[in-house]
Amino acid sequence: MADLKTIKGLPENAYRKLKKGETFSPVVPENAPLPEVTLYALVWGMIYAVLFSLSAAYLALKIGQVFEAAIPIAILAVGVSSLLKRKNALSENVIIQSIGGSSGLIVAGAIFTIPGLYILGVEATFTQVFLASLLGGFLGILFLIPFRKYFVKDMHGEFPFPEATAITEVLVTGEAGGNKAKLLVKALAIGGIYNFLIEGFGIWKDKVSTIMFDWGRWVADKVRLEFNFRTGAAVLGLGYIIGLKYSLIIVCGSLLSWWVFIPAIYYIGKFNPEPILNAAKPLAEMMPQEIFVAYVQPIGIGGIAAAGIIGIIKSRKIIYGAFKLAASEIFGSKVGEGKPKKAGRLQTDISMKWNVVLLFSTLLGVMAFFLIGVVKGNWFYALVGLGLVTLISFLFTTVAARAIAIVGVNPVSGMTLMTLILSSVILVAIGLKGTGGILIALLIGGVVCSALSMAGGFITDLKVGYWLGTTPRNQERFKFLGVLLSAAAVGFVILVLYKTYGFGPGSPLEAPQASAMAAVLKPLMTGVPAPWLLYLAGIFVAIILEFIGVPPLAFALGMYLPLYLNTPLLAGGIIAHLVGKSSKDENLVTQRKERGTLIGSGFIAGGALFGVVAAFITFIGREVFKAGEKWSLMKSLGTEMWYEGETKFLGFLGSEFLGFLMFALLLIFFYWYSIRDRRD
Repeated sequence: MADLKTIKGLPENAYRKLKKGETFSPVVPENAPLPEVTLYALVWGMIYAVLFSLSAAYLALKIGQVFEAAIPIAILAVGVSSLLKRKNALSENVIIQSIGGSSGLIVAGAIFTIPGLYILGVEATFTQVFLASLLGGFLGILFLIPFRKYFVKDMHGEFPFPEATAITEVLVTGEAGGNKAKLLVKALAIGGIYNFLIEGFGIWKDKVSTIMFDWGRWVADKVRLEFNFRTGAAVLGLGYIIGLKYSLIIVCGSLLSWWVFIPAIYYIGKFNPEPILNAAKPLAEMMPQEIFVAYVQPIGIGGIAAAGIIGIIKSRKIIYGAFKLAASEIFGSKVGEGKPKKAGRLQTDISMKWNVVLLFSTLLGVMAFFLIGVVKGNWFYALVGLGLVTLISFLFTTVAARAIAIVGVNPVSGMTLMTLILSSVILVAIGLKGTGGILIALLIGGVVCSALSMAGGFITDLKVGYWLGTTPRNQERFKFLGVLLSAAAVGFVILVLYKTYGFGPGSPLEAPQASAMAAVLKPLMTGVPAPWLLYLAGIFVAIILEFIGVPPLAFALGMYLPLYLNTPLLAGGIIAHLVGKSSKDENLVTQRKERGTLIGSGFIAGGALFGVVAAFITFIGREVFKAGEKWSLMKSLGTEMWYEGETKFLGFLGSEFLGFLMFALLLIFFYWYSIRDRRD
């Protein structure tokens, strides 16, 4: 059995492409595994799955944001094992994180869609919510398993896997201890406290925009041109790990949306006194953010869909290989070249026979769910629902995995919106409208959303296990347990919260994502056309990008996501580039890059952990102590005075200018701390 006392950290070639003839050896060797699936790991994994599902679902419905559970769970797993003085707990902590991390993924799949049913006047039952989340989560796991080897092993060093990097650094450095662990803890504390001062107390603004200046407001008012960025540490760390290439591509997609599409659409449409398409008001009255949501995000959705299809076409050999492997394992020498050689521990998945059996069983479950629990015995409608779920989940599983592998962001909301639109068009065409159509459309969306959310998150788990040397089959088997518990917890909390507070505008739980999905779905079920030309524009953009050699998925993600979310990525990418050019000594540069990766991982982990704390403190201030307006005022202290031109110090607090200054200082610190050690 391996001993972590002899392990200093990840191998030098963990994050880069392998040279010819070079191999990667994980932290835990192939022939000396550590304990993985133990009673300790299962109990803690189940506890975290339930607790984080309940808390994440509530906060997501309350504040409209799903916090990432995997990183806080990894931190807690390391902390508890250290507190209990549990030796060699690295692989156990991987299993704990994998089981518990199902919570955030299932929550993300549910809250985008299910509350929309209640908002539209359709009361879903616990069974419907539970089964939509459970079956979708199972599909995400089962569709992804055949592609594990491709994404995790064959493409080693091709994708940055930013979230997996942060989790891996937390787990391995926390267990091994030493100077690297101290550096990670320092970065976690700095990034976490920095983000906490923004999100918990509003000491400075979390978003900086050119409209903080008079000239910026004038430009935004006249031509709808604006530049903004978020000042948090977590996205900055994400950008460092992603690197300059991908962060630049993503930001270029955002700049096309915000600096080309928005001003052009405004210029063309501002003379029309009537609302265009499904917009609520004329273009002349809309600000950049409103134009982006109404007209530009659909272009990004079309681009994501097209980029996904392009990726599937380019990966056809991989897909064919997965089918061939399945047939070879099931039928042996009758298909292909016979049974493949038995893989070692580190490349052992659930057998393809079992994967196929479980997949067909899950699809039969989806069919039975729609037939009995949704369309009341109508076989045709149930078969259509099954076909939509199967096709869309399968096609976009690799898209979700690729997006997470590249940028650490899963465009699940965009893909779910596309699912709802396609499903609605088909359901209306076959005569399923009104309440029945809304019910099955949103449940189809719930199953698909859960599947894609799970696929994107699970590839992170498997990459963590690959770097650290955990057996994939164990991760795959017990991920089902995490899904089961998380789906039950989510179904319970959604039902309780609905009966207690209700959902939608005017309710204490507005469920903003589900409200947006419901707003899109309702007109489609009444015959209002979708913005097909905007989707088509995004499709053409993706095709052109593919022709000129620019990765279309990363660019389309930039077009779809708000500018302020993407610009900090570029700042982190630039720092990574500067650190890589900080010396001519390759060994020293390698050390500095590794140091920067630890700092970036700490920023991500600290932002995730303290973000949860800030969300709970905000909730306590508003709900428990009934602080209400006073609490909100504390979070925006001095902002009004700053914009009125006051020079008081309190006016400086809470301002965008202070946010810009603090972000600049954080950038300087990040670079300086990364290259601080000048010794070889």
